[in-house]
Amino acid sequence: MLDQANYTPRLLSVYRDTIRASMREEFGYKNDMMIPRLEKIVLNIGCGAEAVRDSKKAKSAQDDLSTIAGQKAVVTNAKKSIAGFRVREGMPLGTKVTLRGARMYDFLDRLITVAMPRIRDFRGVPGKSFDGRGNYAMGLKEHLVFPEINFDKIDENWGMDIIICTTSKTDAEAKALLKAFNMPFNS
Repeated sequence: MLDQANYTPRLLSVYRDTIRASMREEFGYKNDMMIPRLEKIVLNIGCGAEAVRDSKKAKSAQDDLSTIAGQKAVVTNAKKSIAGFRVREGMPLGTKVTLRGARMYDFLDRLITVAMPRIRDFRGVPGKSFDGRGNYAMGLKEHLVFPEINFDKIDENWGMDIIICTTSKTDAEAKALLKAFNMPFNS
């Protein structure tokens, strides 16, 4: 077991040692607080129609997401009833987790170095999925690319949303930051 008090994630060390200096040089920041950094990573699994038919599906997705993230995921419930989809208010429809600090850097490291190379026919992530404020959103078609998930024990193959929030003001700064973390952009 690691000593949490003295543990520094590999990507955090890379950020402190090399990325900050290169970003400062590239964009001409006047002080270190202006340099963009990662704020949080939000992971989301929406169960949709499967959760409407079987309420245990949301619990299964919560267990899988908790295993991937390394911290407990929360179940998201429907805010209002929609008769056409057979959804009632308060019905569990998915799960989400927000990562910050060391867990965030560890997850990003595993995503880039372990999970993305395991994606079939992977040609990089889209470079245009920024929101205009420096946040990046991407999706995975299956959560099986993470080695923490035991292929034999899953009952459903879930898709997954990953939102990386940064403190940068523009998309160009955020893209430069994520490129420095070796995010494999295809454009």
